[in-house]
Amino acid sequence: MLNYDETSGILKALGHPVRLRIAEGLLLKNECNVQMMVKALGLPQSTVSQHLAILKSHGILRIRKDGTKSCYRICDKRVKGLIGSLRKGEV
Repeated sequence: MLNYDETSGILKALGHPVRLRIAEGLLLKNECNVQMMVKALGLPQSTVSQHLAILKSHGILRIRKDGTKSCYRICDKRVKGLIGSLRKGEV
């Protein structure tokens, strides 16, 4: 059965263009640290970190520590499937 509150939270988290770009363009298939995202997105580090915190709070991201760096990756299979459907134009 679909958990409406949880699913709604995930959709809201992905509903911002920057967060969707982070999820689809940078983290769906690859692991990435904040510095790499800042460079790719052309946004300040604080802005990228705020968006990552929102994605993390909804259980969308997995974080792996690599020394002083934090490496992020999408861990929610539903999000991967949703983004795959969006790419195909099925949604």
